[in-house]
Amino acid sequence: MPGPFRRRGQGPDRGEGESDSPSEDGADGDATDPGSARTDGGTVQRKRESSGGRLSGALDDRFGDDFVESLPFWLPAFLLMGLFVYGAIIWNFVISLTDYEGFRDVSYSSLDFEMYTRAFNDSGFLDAAQNTVVLLLAFTVLTLGVGLGLAILVDRNIRFENTFRTIYLLPMSLSFVVTAQFWLWLFNFEDGLLNQAVVLVGLDRVNWIGDPQVVLWAVILALMWQFSGYAMVVYLAGLRAIPQEHYEAAKVDGASTLKMYWRVIIPQLKGATISAAVVLMVFALKAFDFLFSLVSGYRPPNGADILATKMVREVYSGTPRWAYGSAIAMILFAMALSIIGPYLIYQYRRGNL
Repeated sequence: MPGPFRRRGQGPDRGEGESDSPSEDGADGDATDPGSARTDGGTVQRKRESSGGRLSGALDDRFGDDFVESLPFWLPAFLLMGLFVYGAIIWNFVISLTDYEGFRDVSYSSLDFEMYTRAFNDSGFLDAAQNTVVLLLAFTVLTLGVGLGLAILVDRNIRFENTFRTIYLLPMSLSFVVTAQFWLWLFNFEDGLLNQAVVLVGLDRVNWIGDPQVVLWAVILALMWQFSGYAMVVYLAGLRAIPQEHYEAAKVDGASTLKMYWRVIIPQLKGATISAAVVLMVFALKAFDFLFSLVSGYRPPNGADILATKMVREVYSGTPRWAYGSAIAMILFAMALSIIGPYLIYQYRRGNL
């Protein structure tokens, strides 16, 4: 309709020669022009990406920005780790399925789980597994308890807080070898400081290393001394993260100090407890160094044999039984994985991984 009375949404009048279809020059404007008009007055640049560029962009979209650019920095280490760590684990598992012993060539023609069956029918293996579980649980629980108590005491704004914190944490900086030698002097039957204290209170001397009923708890005591400072630091960090208002609210409600910590403060230390427990369990599984240094050999005292010492003894004492030792190693690896796996899942669900 000519004139000012146009239909709403209709564009300006066209001349007689004009057509509703786009011009030939502009029909493929998006394909020929370097840019096309945007509603904000700018232009949209259209770039023709190569297949490599599209792949790089897809990887960056999937794994994050600069994924492709960062490959030279982490890929070599990733491949070396995969070969020498995870590849070695897989190869060890394959060895455990053979009957490899001594120094003869290994045969992969017949793979079975005979060594695992042999392990669960071996009374020595079962005793070592039982000692490992007792060491794992008792050491972890007692160390967490001692660490929590120390953390609460240090958190009470005592004098020389930094000094006490350093003293409690210092044993963790020592190696298992040093710790074993130090406690070997303390466990000495005749002149050891512990037996001197026992005699002082009117009791008989204790054979800390030679008594099968006592030796495992002596090992747990020594490891507690070494790692209770670590548990204290973890708990202390958790206590310092709790708002002061929670303490004040508990006091306003009339809660005693004991009830305040038991019902209000300690339940908020769940994350610290889980993190410290996982680390302590892993250290307990690695107690071979301590036991080896304690007795200077692969055979720990009766009652203190664990899977780690049993594994090394099967391989390096007498005729090497590589397949049987590998089977014990895989069982020990499964125990470690059963500890670390749930923790990683827990952290992933919380968004920390």
